Amino acid sequence: MPGKPRVTIARIAEEAGVSAPTVSKVINGRSEVSPETRRRVERLLREHGYIRRATGTDGPAGLIDLIFAELESPWAMELIRGAEKAAAEAEASIVISVLHTHEGPGRDWLDRLAARRTDGVIIVGSRLSAQRYDRLNSRSIPFVVVDPEGEPAPGVASVGATNWQGGLTATRHLLELGHRRIGMIGGPPDVLCSRARIDGYRAALETAGVEVDPALILHGDFLVGSGHDHGHTLLSLPDRPTAIFAGSDLQAFGVFEVARQRGLRVPDDLSVVGFDDLPLSRSAWPPLTTVRQPLEEMAFLATRMALGISRGESPEPRRVELSTDLVVRESSAPPAAQYSGVSS
Repeated sequence: MPGKPRVTIARIAEEAGVSAPTVSKVINGRSEVSPETRRRVERLLREHGYIRRATGTDGPAGLIDLIFAELESPWAMELIRGAEKAAAEAEASIVISVLHTHEGPGRDWLDRLAARRTDGVIIVGSRLSAQRYDRLNSRSIPFVVVDPEGEPAPGVASVGATNWQGGLTATRHLLELGHRRIGMIGGPPDVLCSRARIDGYRAALETAGVEVDPALILHGDFLVGSGHDHGHTLLSLPDRPTAIFAGSDLQAFGVFEVARQRGLRVPDDLSVVGFDDLPLSRSAWPPLTTVRQPLEEMAFLATRMALGISRGESPEPRRVELSTDLVVRESSAPPAAQYSGVSS
């Protein structure tokens, strides 16, 4: 803050009753500090709002860590592309890590992160608990969350997309084509973006005076397999839907496959809409109508925000939602006047 003296390692050391090298070891994630001393120093670092020395603005920014919970989807490449572009502008390098868990970085990983003095961390698709948030702050590691799975804690910088509006727009498109039996395949029920897309779907139906049928709403994991499995369930209903809104493009591709297996033509017998607008959606057959989520732009902005925080800047606003847009292609059309249930 302007006019506020910057807290020093020496002051933290004096208040904690330890040496300055010990404080430095805590800041840098070194292991040779007792747990009690580490807790005492971390508490003082938080209380004083200690900010580690920022990278000089005249030289390269250093390292940006891009952290994924999983790396199983092509959408990760779009995020990597955006982060790399922002890092290149700042003459920084990208380090990609996969945690194989949605619970956020663990203590050991955070220690290693602090030891290599990263200039910023982009956390993609993880649940960041208050405890992990405190651990990142106590090590003075600037971070931004992209597409958070849960509600970000107050003060946490995050970048997402207008998922509710995207769900509303996709469903409204199908309603305007004349569909009334519209299936919905979402992601995990406890993931923020999935809930928002389903809520947008519900809102569009309710606004149009169409009853929401719980049997038409299923939860998956955003991957092809869940699109296939839940598409099979929906298309096996006695009164099957004439359209399916999938919570991701990958799930939509799974619906394509099960429709083909059942002898249904897209969009003649079944309209399908996805979410993401991955490059694959343009080359699918038929090309996929989808909601464009600006993944590259999200990662670009998050990286810029993290670099700004590392320089002592405070991003405003701290929570950003970029707009989604409906991209109409050939997988959606008015429903046929009649259809016959085709079984596998």
